[in-house]
Amino acid sequence: MVHLSEREEQLPDQAIEKLIEIMVEHPDVLSLGPGEPDFPLPKPLVAEVKRLANAVNHYSPAGGLHDLRKAICKKVLRDNRIKAQPENVVVTCGSQEALFLAAGCLLDVSEEILVPNPGFMGFLPSFELINAAIDSYSLSEDNGFEPNPDDMKKLIDKKTRVILLNSPANPTGNVISKKVLEEIADLAVEHDLAIFSDEAYEKIIYDDAKHVSIGSLNGMSDRVFTFQSFSKTYAMCGFRLGYVVCPEKAAEAIKKTHIYTSICAPTISQKLGLKALTLPAKYTNAMVKEYDRRRKVIVKRLNSIGLSTPNPKGAFYTFSNIKHISNNSMKFAFNLLKKQKVAVVPGSDFGSEGEGFIRCSFATKLPIIEKALDRIEKFIR
Repeated sequence: MVHLSEREEQLPDQAIEKLIEIMVEHPDVLSLGPGEPDFPLPKPLVAEVKRLANAVNHYSPAGGLHDLRKAICKKVLRDNRIKAQPENVVVTCGSQEALFLAAGCLLDVSEEILVPNPGFMGFLPSFELINAAIDSYSLSEDNGFEPNPDDMKKLIDKKTRVILLNSPANPTGNVISKKVLEEIADLAVEHDLAIFSDEAYEKIIYDDAKHVSIGSLNGMSDRVFTFQSFSKTYAMCGFRLGYVVCPEKAAEAIKKTHIYTSICAPTISQKLGLKALTLPAKYTNAMVKEYDRRRKVIVKRLNSIGLSTPNPKGAFYTFSNIKHISNNSMKFAFNLLKKQKVAVVPGSDFGSEGEGFIRCSFATKLPIIEKALDRIEKFIR
């Protein structure tokens, strides 16, 4: 009989896995669950895929193609005010792989990383797989799901090595203010900590929100790991392309470790990423404009139904309070799926502080959103 490791058996089961399975088996389900753009690949990138098809069948260097790393340096200087050289960049199979590799290079067994709660469902398992210690800082609805540096400070001890930030945030949609980022930066300097900054949704922001990369703040370049992705900005999820910008010593370690995982990001994806970085902003801006239109509809409607739903400042999710209806978000989600054939993600998938909430994605077409909202209203009433 096959023996599974204790490490694997202790990984959490995610309700979203079961929801996706049900959605595939039942095409009549209306899904507000997906965490990826519903837009097609921009036409110039489609043409580039065809052009590259017969010329990308070899490995790239573990750190990524030099031309792509150079282009990323220009991008982060222009968009994020981060000064970097190609030696500071490692290109990976999505930013999630970069995060996993960086954690493996920085955290020994039982050394601690602070993570947001609620937070992206992929964070905790990544760190549990390398037997790192995890402590959570709570994000409160009353505070707009903004991290509280004073609460973070209370969690820091001699084992703490890294603070993880996610802005714009999944699932809450919060965008961390510059003031709060400065306070967290001071904490990192005071306690000699590294910062992992997950910025996958950096271009998807609304109203007067402004995305600031903590790696751009004075004195932070030698301790910040900035994780970014092509998935959300260019609708390139299936091409699995992301990267980390970090101190050179760490980048060398990540490259070395990369050889023992996926070796390198797909060469065709890297070539496509190089093309994507030359595209005018109109492609991403058009997506964000449509997301904003959907955001206004879904937030207004969810609130009118009776689900308290703050306006997300970024990403493409709403995070609604259902505590007056149910304290069991998983049960709520599965009953909604069973009775009305609408898929949402239970807040419990995002950590203990997510219990009593549901996440709805508006990365799906507006008519589907409106039809799903009709069913949700019927379910609640």
